[in-house]
Amino acid sequence: METHKDLYTVEAFADVLGVSVPTASRYVRRGDVRTLSDGRRLLIASDDVDTYLEANNLVPAPKDHPRLIADKPDVVALSFFSGALGLDLGMERAGIEAMLFCEFDKKCRMTIDANRPNAALVGDISRLKADTVREYAGLEPNEPIDVIFGGPPCQAFSTAGARRAFGDSRGNVFLQYLDLAQELNPKYLVIENVRGLLSTAWPIEDGGKPIHGGALSFILKRLGEMGYEVSFELYNAANFGAPQVRERVVLIAKKGGKVQKLCPTHSNDSNWGLPSWRTFGEVTSDLAEAHYTAFPEKRAKYLRMLSEGQYWKDLPESVQADAMGKAYALSGGKTGFYRRIWTDRPCPTLVTSPTMPATYLCHPTEVRPLSVEEYKRVQGFPDDWRICGDLADQYKQIGNAVPIALGEAIGKAILEDMRGEKPNEKWKGFPYSRYKNTNENTWRVG
Repeated sequence: METHKDLYTVEAFADVLGVSVPTASRYVRRGDVRTLSDGRRLLIASDDVDTYLEANNLVPAPKDHPRLIADKPDVVALSFFSGALGLDLGMERAGIEAMLFCEFDKKCRMTIDANRPNAALVGDISRLKADTVREYAGLEPNEPIDVIFGGPPCQAFSTAGARRAFGDSRGNVFLQYLDLAQELNPKYLVIENVRGLLSTAWPIEDGGKPIHGGALSFILKRLGEMGYEVSFELYNAANFGAPQVRERVVLIAKKGGKVQKLCPTHSNDSNWGLPSWRTFGEVTSDLAEAHYTAFPEKRAKYLRMLSEGQYWKDLPESVQADAMGKAYALSGGKTGFYRRIWTDRPCPTLVTSPTMPATYLCHPTEVRPLSVEEYKRVQGFPDDWRICGDLADQYKQIGNAVPIALGEAIGKAILEDMRGEKPNEKWKGFPYSRYKNTNENTWRVG
């Protein structure tokens, strides 16, 4: 990084932000940061760089770096597609601490470095080799790895998208994850993804036609060829203490056996003898601050007509068409339009922005979207967990995260298996989600 007596060139400023020089130049031209001149070029004082970072909730863009502490945890674990570390925090709470994080997104990398600076950090998984991962994590060439975990980008399998599976570049990243896992050869391999993974079509043979569920069948076949036995289920995070109805597929692959299903801690059915699902109000009622993006007035005026738990169909019939616009004629329930959530129920699935028209997350009683502070509480992040970037960045990182309570349940299941504990038969038949035929015993391709 080029500096001169605590002065940064525009090029050095770009390096600090992790952006291109043209992008940093645009910030300078806009006057976002104060500059000086030595007669030949623009320079930025280090104090002004610090002021810019603080004002924009940023830290210096971290470079890839090795693990900075020598001590190794009892369980050797590596994290991929780490994001804002939701799954990682849950695994930590169970007793599995990742020695290395892999993340490509610049703002997520800042979040990781702000909260876990001593762990190894690497970037683009498509360029990683097993020996590089081991070196950065501080592992010997043949040292056993206990657990690798991660949630490959889900857009390629989402029911809300085109569902191109492995024909999508993000789907290919999924395969790169499996390739790297094959090289690293952990005893346990965890894959978290969206419900659409269960049904996404893909050919199960070369030259064949796409078949319903073919993508998951392809993954299971590949894991079998790698020497793993796989258990999987569609889990609602509310059943593990998250104040949120969020359903995710979790695959746990193990060398030489299967891992038992996750142990529920909450239920909406009292017959199971568990505490009731946690609610939005239960985890947010004591919050004093609320930072959020505002609804546009043309939509806020309709939200004022609604009470908690209501949505667009609860608007007066005379205004429904105007409120919905082109979406009014679309088929389906459209339950996310003008949606106010309930105080005394779990929050609906958090999305990357609470102001997207089809997936509104409006506060139960106030005319505003959920705040980033409420997002953090719903996902289970500590209040002091720093999420870097502007409000849009924060919503995106938190909304994409795995609920920490679900991550903890995954970690506990793996540790129980390591200790040789038997599955608790009490939970046999437990309804982990609202769907049926969602695990390795009942799911079928085609």
